[in-house]
Amino acid sequence: MIYFNDISLRHGAKLLFNQLTMTIHKGQRIGLTGANGTGKSSLFALILGELQEDSGKFHMDRHMTLAHVAQETPALDSPAIAYVMQGDHELETLQQAIQQAERDDDGAKLTELHERMTHIDGYAAASRAARLMHGLGFKTGEEEHMVSSFSGGWRMRLNLAQALMCRSDALLLDEPTNHLDLEAVIWLEKWLKNYQGALMLISHDRDFLDTCVNHVAHIEQQSITLYTGNYTAFERIRAEKLALQQSSYEKQQRQVEHMNSYITRFRAKATKAKQAQSRIKALERMQMIAPAHVDSPFSFTFENPSHVPSPLLRLTKIDAGYGDHVILKKTTMGLLPGERIGLLGHNGAGKSTLIKILAGDLAPLAGRYEAAQGLRIGYFAQHQLEQLHDELSPVQHLQMLNPSASEKECRLFLGGFAFRDDMATDAIAPFSGGEKARLVLALLVYQKPNLLLLDEPTNHLDLDMRHALTMALQDFEGAMILITHDRHLLRSVCDDLRLVANGKVMAFDGDLDTYADWLSQQSNDSDQPTSTKPAENSQAAKKEQRRLDNERRKQLKPLRDKLAKLEKQLEKLHAQKDKLAEQLADPSIYEASNKDKLKQHTLEHGKLEQQAGEVEEAWMQTSEELENA
Repeated sequence: MIYFNDISLRHGAKLLFNQLTMTIHKGQRIGLTGANGTGKSSLFALILGELQEDSGKFHMDRHMTLAHVAQETPALDSPAIAYVMQGDHELETLQQAIQQAERDDDGAKLTELHERMTHIDGYAAASRAARLMHGLGFKTGEEEHMVSSFSGGWRMRLNLAQALMCRSDALLLDEPTNHLDLEAVIWLEKWLKNYQGALMLISHDRDFLDTCVNHVAHIEQQSITLYTGNYTAFERIRAEKLALQQSSYEKQQRQVEHMNSYITRFRAKATKAKQAQSRIKALERMQMIAPAHVDSPFSFTFENPSHVPSPLLRLTKIDAGYGDHVILKKTTMGLLPGERIGLLGHNGAGKSTLIKILAGDLAPLAGRYEAAQGLRIGYFAQHQLEQLHDELSPVQHLQMLNPSASEKECRLFLGGFAFRDDMATDAIAPFSGGEKARLVLALLVYQKPNLLLLDEPTNHLDLDMRHALTMALQDFEGAMILITHDRHLLRSVCDDLRLVANGKVMAFDGDLDTYADWLSQQSNDSDQPTSTKPAENSQAAKKEQRRLDNERRKQLKPLRDKLAKLEKQLEKLHAQKDKLAEQLADPSIYEASNKDKLKQHTLEHGKLEQQAGEVEEAWMQTSEELENA
């Protein structure tokens, strides 16, 4: 279908591809990966005819229909649904031909055109366009709104809907999830599963890639290596190759040792249990996938806060919204040290509004906001990219936060975010969206927060930077609230999920797969209110919920009691071990006269080690049972 034969391609003076040979067949679903600047978007431009090969030959089969997402949307005074329908070019041509045949009173031609219209299901095109718009998050009734009335992000959704409207043989998608929320990402995945043509996808969302592709084309060293399987399979194969590089392998082992050290120190402490469990899960993933990122240019950590007040902040019966439009009603919640919360909910339900209230960026309409003394908030939001100063360099941005910081200190810190050499001291005006997002994250890390509020932090970040951010968040010991459509990040760093719906913030009892099912149920039963339980405000429902909660507490009490008992045992064993360790540290114990005493202490210390290990194992198992329950 699409053929690259000994292609060489340059962008300016930079050679992107050298003697590239590859064929893309019908039914192949290819994820295009590689570091920023290696030529992913340039390859798309070559296919679309926007660039010409420097040598070799590129061609496609004749009569092939190619669809892609336009990068610009004119501010048209025409209905959004009409704009989306323009994606079906044959439909548009047929409609114009029918109008001409009617003017010419050509009955035979009209019959032929109407037969073709029936064949392509053209009479249902408006319904198909409306379904695409609703799937991408547009509300019922917005189909007739003028294109010019939508913001830039929503116009990009219109462009995506227009590309999906095209009955194409091949579909090119460059970061299609950047302007989508989680529910729209899940819908798009389902749509792409049913797509029959060849798919080429550039994405930095690993879960999205895993679901949508069956091949990965990885760009490095001016060439493309095609791997069979999804992104996880590619990462495993590439990791095996990179693990052979000894220096890279040693770097990974240092990360493993660091995480194991944390687990060993803190998994027996109730206050750190969830964080230790989270790192254990991360370690299981890391040992398989981290080597695929060992050549990443990013290396940074959040410095653990020296002081974390408890509670960090509290909202009491907060109403939040804009003007007369109330989005969240009577919201009460507190944030404790170490909590790691992921927010779920439909677009417009109030997730970002809640983050703004917590960050102090939005004043509540009613209720009380209480922040602890010593609270240091690190807030990431997309609008903060616009608040950067284009005329200043990354170093100067850091020096605005700390005027006493030297250029050398700033360069050293910024190097972990891949701002090196001239890039650290040049003005940021020409920076890409991804580079500006990295700088905002760098500024956030530099401020040493004890509470992170992150609203879509991964937009524009590539896979290597997302991996580095995931590892840094895993190590962060403060509290965190996260909104993201990146499910891998949610799974990796969040211990609890909260659902924002119907003006409320409530605990979500399930995982991301459960949430996908919940979204499907909501769309299938749109007449029901968006809620996890029907009629949850009725007195009968509240009474029933109290009864269920009471039963649940009774069921979980034996596990909680067992966990408390094991924790006391561990404390006792550790105290005994510490006492013995002090005695074994006394030089006099190693004198010949104390030979028997030394032997006794050594044996006793070994028994305590064994007992502590057994109790720790029982504690971990009970913790897991309680978490699953």
